[in-house]
Amino acid sequence: MSVQMNGISHDNNNKKPSNGPDQIIPAENLYTADPTGCVKIRMPNNSKDLSGNPPLSVPGLLKRTVSNYPDSIALCTKLPDGKWHKITYREYQQQVRLVAKAFIALGLERYHSVCILGFNSPEWFISDLAAIHAGGFAAGIYTTNTAEACFYCAENSRANIIVVQDSKQLEKILSIKSRLPHLKAIIQYEGIPDKPDVLSWKRVLQIGREQSDEKLENVLKTMGANECCTLVYTSGTVGNPKAVMLTHDNLTWDAIAIGERIGGLKDGMESIVSYLPLSHVAAQVVDIYITMSVAASVHFADPNALKGSLVNTLKEVRPTRFLAVPRVWEKMHEKMMQIAASGGIIQKMIASWAKNNSLQHYMKKMNGVESSTFGYSVASSVIFKKIKEALGLERCKTFVSAAAPLAADIKKYFFSIDLPIMEAFGMSEAAGAHTLGVLDAFGFDTIGPTIPGMQTKLHNKDAQGHGEICMYGRHVFMGYLNEPEKTKDTLDEEGWLHSGDIGRIDERGLVYITGRLKELLITAGGENVPPVPIEQLVKAELQHVSNCVLIGDKRKFLSLLVTLKTEVDPDTAAPLDKLTPEVKDWLSSLGCPASTIPEVLKAGPDPKLLQAIQGGIDRVNKQATSNAQKIQKFALLPKDFSIPTGELGPTLKLKRNVILEKYGDIIDRFYD
Repeated sequence: MSVQMNGISHDNNNKKPSNGPDQIIPAENLYTADPTGCVKIRMPNNSKDLSGNPPLSVPGLLKRTVSNYPDSIALCTKLPDGKWHKITYREYQQQVRLVAKAFIALGLERYHSVCILGFNSPEWFISDLAAIHAGGFAAGIYTTNTAEACFYCAENSRANIIVVQDSKQLEKILSIKSRLPHLKAIIQYEGIPDKPDVLSWKRVLQIGREQSDEKLENVLKTMGANECCTLVYTSGTVGNPKAVMLTHDNLTWDAIAIGERIGGLKDGMESIVSYLPLSHVAAQVVDIYITMSVAASVHFADPNALKGSLVNTLKEVRPTRFLAVPRVWEKMHEKMMQIAASGGIIQKMIASWAKNNSLQHYMKKMNGVESSTFGYSVASSVIFKKIKEALGLERCKTFVSAAAPLAADIKKYFFSIDLPIMEAFGMSEAAGAHTLGVLDAFGFDTIGPTIPGMQTKLHNKDAQGHGEICMYGRHVFMGYLNEPEKTKDTLDEEGWLHSGDIGRIDERGLVYITGRLKELLITAGGENVPPVPIEQLVKAELQHVSNCVLIGDKRKFLSLLVTLKTEVDPDTAAPLDKLTPEVKDWLSSLGCPASTIPEVLKAGPDPKLLQAIQGGIDRVNKQATSNAQKIQKFALLPKDFSIPTGELGPTLKLKRNVILEKYGDIIDRFYD
């Protein structure tokens, strides 16, 4: 039974029906901040999927897949000898159940968490699913988190168990262990722990084997598809992160809906590479849940994937579907532009012809015209095939960009080489994706149409038809853990999720993001300025700029912070002073050669460089809708942005508050 307090459902009786785990537990409300609560399942008025895809728990989804495809390969890990170790879906489920029994034996309580801190691995997946099977919450922690940030997540989620990858992550947890009253066990899954009271993965499996199935089955019977199973912590660019409570049905239904939207997925035949942070909802829903729903094989990348080794794994695995964040696509683009620049004139002419044919092919598709020209067919089978093989993407049928906007010019480039990248849009609170472009409904500046079974509306539309993007459907979260007011701020009384993004919807149903409420700059003159579109235009005009940040909130005019592209430390991924080869070539062509950022900034940047940057800004300013949206000043920064230096979040989004504080002196000089 549940009661309502201040509009939020709180469970006052932990007795659950015993027909789980796929049962629907009676609930009175659409949302709650109570971790023991249950919620009504949102059914959009136009949804037709209830009979085809009834509510399903995470254990129920895994059980169904194992029943249908027990011998399909589930998880693949590269061994030191270069061979791949593979386990089937039957073995996957067996290990999940073993670890779930061990978690219960180690003291995991109902509605408490298992925090997981490490790079993508079978142990990460198994710990996640085992926590859910055992009646707890899976809660990923970003590997880049400090010890204090780890403490917040573990304490906030009442962690009974923390699973870490190695000694580096273990040290963070040991330093905060004494402050975690609910903590009962620490597990290290890589190597042999050399600290007392830290369990090895081998020992956990042994504990699981020593337990009967009775306690696990009893927990599963009390489970419901409409109660929380996973906590996803928002990136926390301002203040502490919020714990997004996702139900079983949120995750399983979103995964199935995305798979149906992609279309053409072949059960037991698909393969992906897992490399994006699993603490982020996009990686979880793709790597764990979509793959599980179609019995796909997951190959785990090298931990240095985002430092340059990803392409090696792609070439070896040759995945059938590929998801990347914009920064990954941008890095691929940069590398391919370098290769193209080194070619001879004949090669460049052939490449130009092929790219033009491919772009025209997709432009026609975008406008609803079927296209299958001889030129495109030749280019695709002869030229683009080699490019795809070099990237390990020759078998790939779906290319997706998510987590942040991908610049239209980057998208156009990939379309021109026959890699049609589709944009996906969603958020942690929507269990992953809400819109997704497909080849019969896409554009270079749209996030695609709403996924069938979900609904989108625009709140407080202005005269141009732009309003806040709001979402509704079975994928919308149940609330923020123990934060009723923030839950009510995000979910309205009808259960619509307010995204904070400003957008529009065209006559074809394609959704466009045109700004963000929280990122909106309001100048001293009262002009509302969305920074992201302007920043993207600058990067499109100035190919050698790595990052730029628009400044102007409560200021008299707009200014811009700019970083140039530099090499990165292969071990830490922190930016180095050394400029990339293409930036060095560009500076030489301007008549102001330099090899490092300090050389560029010594005694002030060369006027010829400043003039070139100003030229790009001037071209952007010509597209401004008003004088208030024109950039008046800019400054080159001494370092590029990165995750380890704090300016970028785990999914490579700008941490604007960090940048504003770090470069406050430079910003103040703009307005002196």
